Amino acid sequence: MTVRLVLATHNRHKLGELRAILAPLVPGLDPADVVSAADVGAPPPVEDGVTFAENALIKARALAAATGAPAVADDSGLAVDVLGGAPGVFSARWAGRHGDDVANLELLLAQLADVPEVHRAAGFVCAAALVTPGGHEHVEIGHMRGVLATAPRGSHGFGYDPILVPDAQPTRAGEQRLTSAELTPEEKNAVSHRGAAMRALAPHVAAALGAG
Repeated sequence: MTVRLVLATHNRHKLGELRAILAPLVPGLDPADVVSAADVGAPPPVEDGVTFAENALIKARALAAATGAPAVADDSGLAVDVLGGAPGVFSARWAGRHGDDVANLELLLAQLADVPEVHRAAGFVCAAALVTPGGHEHVEIGHMRGVLATAPRGSHGFGYDPILVPDAQPTRAGEQRLTSAELTPEEKNAVSHRGAAMRALAPHVAAALGAG
């Protein structure tokens, strides 16, 4: 297996999403040469940062050190205005157990049950970090603003995708605005926080791979 770039994720959905975003933007990068931390057997580090950027760098640094290859990591989450930006960096473990999407959604919706739509503004935030074995580091931040639905809708995506209705909507949406989980992967990548952060990071990834 040829490894040119390692992505700090053990989530196959996210791996596919990041490959789809980065590969077309980095000249000569074959998606097959982009692997995950799980593919190389790298355990996830302790994410004890208090910002998305800090946690993204923690993951990218650990993976670059473990593999000797350029590493890209992202840390992302949902920031709800009426909750002062929470769940924020605790988005993946909001219900107490890391990665339990259903429990996280149910808890957040219960907390917002009496909040009217006018106060349900929220947004996804993503910090994308590149770290090379030589110690070069770069971070980009992306956002996707919207409002929170009162119940999950859609089968695409993961995490809080089924309840965030992005402000940017595809022309096919019609009268009912779509959640992030109702968008096609292409539609989501075009407007998502992760897409924005990774597109901004892509020239730095290209430079790092070219230098390598």
